[in-house]
Amino acid sequence: MLTSIAFILITIISVFLFYLATDRSKLVLVFFPIWGGIVAILSYVGFYKNLNVFPPRFLLILIPVTLYVIYFYRKIDIPPTKIPYLLAIHGLRLPVELVLYSLFTMGQAPIVMTFSGWNYDILVGITALLLLGYTLATKKQFQRQFFLIWNVLGILFLTTIVSIAVLSIPLPIQQFGFKQPNMAVISYPYALLPAIVVPIVLLSHLYSLKMLSHLK
Repeated sequence: MLTSIAFILITIISVFLFYLATDRSKLVLVFFPIWGGIVAILSYVGFYKNLNVFPPRFLLILIPVTLYVIYFYRKIDIPPTKIPYLLAIHGLRLPVELVLYSLFTMGQAPIVMTFSGWNYDILVGITALLLLGYTLATKKQFQRQFFLIWNVLGILFLTTIVSIAVLSIPLPIQQFGFKQPNMAVISYPYALLPAIVVPIVLLSHLYSLKMLSHLK
């Protein structure tokens, strides 16, 4: 129960920080409550847990997420002054990893998805909080090369855990977690992780890289 409440709070905070980072975009304000509400209701009634249909219902999360990430990336530009908000979003990766570990202890996710397995995304969360503290204290911008490398590594870590998570779901493509599969991301409220939290984190990296490309 506490894990669920903590995760819902993380999701709400991630959307709020993204809303601030996008300079209070009305698109963000309208889209995420509607999309999140749809995914929350479907996951609550067990829609995504039906694994005996083809194509898998989990695709009804992955496909819309792919489309809206592309759309948001093209539609919205974020100025360098909003970097603290983006770093704060990445800082949420620390409590997300604690939630994943809690889900492992509850038998809802395999250990390979945690920092005790192959998931080192917690390091990005910790360094993001350190970088946030630095930028708030000094008001200085990061060196371009350093920030580029940090964001690229962040995307690589994120891609790794997303791949492991998808390949741990009990589907024909499953490669991990056979003894304890990943049932969390097709359950309420954790389906909001691939539906909202992960895309916002990815967009935060992509916006940072877009900023750097404009500084050439």
